[in-house]
Amino acid sequence: MARENQNSILKLIWNRSMLVALLMGFSCGLPLLLTLTVLQAWMKEEGVDLTVIGMMTLVGIPYTVKFLWAPLLDRFTLPFLGRRRGWLLLAQVGLMFAISGLGSAGPPHNPWMTAGIAFLVTFFSASQDIVVDAYRREDLSDEQLGLGSSLYISGYRVGMLAASGGGLLLADRLPFYLVYQIMAACMLPAILVTLLTPEPETPEGVPGSLKDAVFSPLVEYFSRKGSLWILGFILCYKIGDTMASALTTPFYLEIGFSKSEIGAVVKLFGFWATMIGSLAGGVFMLRLGIYRSLWIFGFLQAVSTAGFAVLARIGYSIALLSTVIAFENLSSGMGTAAYAAFMASITNKKFTATQYALLSSLMGVPRVVASAPTGFMVKNIGWQGFFVACALIAIPGMLLLLKLAPDKERTY
Repeated sequence: MARENQNSILKLIWNRSMLVALLMGFSCGLPLLLTLTVLQAWMKEEGVDLTVIGMMTLVGIPYTVKFLWAPLLDRFTLPFLGRRRGWLLLAQVGLMFAISGLGSAGPPHNPWMTAGIAFLVTFFSASQDIVVDAYRREDLSDEQLGLGSSLYISGYRVGMLAASGGGLLLADRLPFYLVYQIMAACMLPAILVTLLTPEPETPEGVPGSLKDAVFSPLVEYFSRKGSLWILGFILCYKIGDTMASALTTPFYLEIGFSKSEIGAVVKLFGFWATMIGSLAGGVFMLRLGIYRSLWIFGFLQAVSTAGFAVLARIGYSIALLSTVIAFENLSSGMGTAAYAAFMASITNKKFTATQYALLSSLMGVPRVVASAPTGFMVKNIGWQGFFVACALIAIPGMLLLLKLAPDKERTY
């Protein structure tokens, strides 16, 4: 019986939908840091003023307001490849040319031109995110959704590492403009996947008008029982984890870790721990379901945040740092996988792009709002008290799961 269960899990992992989720995750993660980390390094090398470098982060606005044009992608179908694949191909081709154009018109040229093309990169990247999220929800069954979301997140993180780590390593040996051409070429496998994978079925139909595409997703969502509790849960579930991570680098430096130690343990070691956590979370969700996984992974997230308070009390210790980072990234990877699967599971397939874009934009609110007062908190209660507070702040999000309990036997 155990062997049959293992075989069924392996069969589920190694199917077409899971591979597509992984590869699409890579193509979504790749562009993110090309307008942040890599572009900032290039601008610094070219002697661009720090004020201008700081302002350049505003080109990322499309990621936070992508719900504004998501209804267009739900309503209209292009005359090739279908509703999802047509828009996806258009976004990926536009993204590839925008990344290439950013390399050709980078910091050595007019900074306004650089900002304009960087904005195009983030616009096409956000558009790709909208369609990929919708495609994943429509392509995967409810049983596959947890594992598919974890594979997508794993691919996303590999794409981010390829762009930031790989891009900066290449920039030590090649001119930056050539690095961007290589990154643009990395979109070709994603385009090939889009051309070869089938269009998902739409049993729920499509919006009949643009008005229907804009307003019906909201009407449909808020007509559900417990819709406000679900929004509260989305806002609160990872708030403690988010607040704790906002100031970790200053924390490591203050208690005596060198930048090399932070890079080796936190970035590289932590990356692989997060990857393992994401994949493990997907496998666990196959057995536990999304709802139970949210409980378990949320508890582990809170405990791992408290681990930083232990590190703050003991002080410099590579062994303890490695343990805390491994546990925190492992639990965070599992929690993020369950979180993404939950959001996908509650979208209506008729309005997948719009509803998921709204929910994922809402998910980003704590990253901006809740992280703002973290410096004030540390100054007043110290590092140890701060991390204990972040662990306790996770409790309301966990308790909100009780409000979702009557619906747990459905998709979530």
